[in-house]
Amino acid sequence: MKKTLIALTALLASLVISNAEVKVGDVAPDFNLTGSDGKTYKLSQFKGKKAVVVAWFPKAFTGGCTKECISMRENGAALRKYEVAYFTASVDPVKKNSDFAKSLDLDYPILSDPTKKIAQTYGVLNARKMSNRWTYYIGKNGKVLYIDKKVKAANHASDIAKKLQELGVPKAK
Repeated sequence: MKKTLIALTALLASLVISNAEVKVGDVAPDFNLTGSDGKTYKLSQFKGKKAVVVAWFPKAFTGGCTKECISMRENGAALRKYEVAYFTASVDPVKKNSDFAKSLDLDYPILSDPTKKIAQTYGVLNARKMSNRWTYYIGKNGKVLYIDKKVKAANHASDIAKKLQELGVPKAK
């Protein structure tokens, strides 16, 4: 009975931890994800150098995700005015995101999290085991500055640029 209770307590604790969401002010969990360009990206590589924006989307080759990625490509100049590394991300396999990026002629990488561990760590993984359409703004210090949970896919890049200005992210030199 005691062993069962201990096992049940451990299981419940792991469920609580796995469903925890990263909050504004938290240190953003580091990630090590492969981009659609074949390169590996770590959040820690930008610490002290640039802010980071990670725009999670549910699934490659779907309507809303296509609109969001096109917005990021077409309005990338507005984002590059800031000291920021920006990505879209999903739990799709690298090959699928690479094919998706090529089909849209993207000029930035889509990060892939096929194990879903990073999405789960951030709290962005939903009941359907896809990522929610949420965008995380992470400061140079590695702390979460803002989380957008009401993303409008078609004009997301211009919304990101406005938010970067509001958050006081420095302009690129």
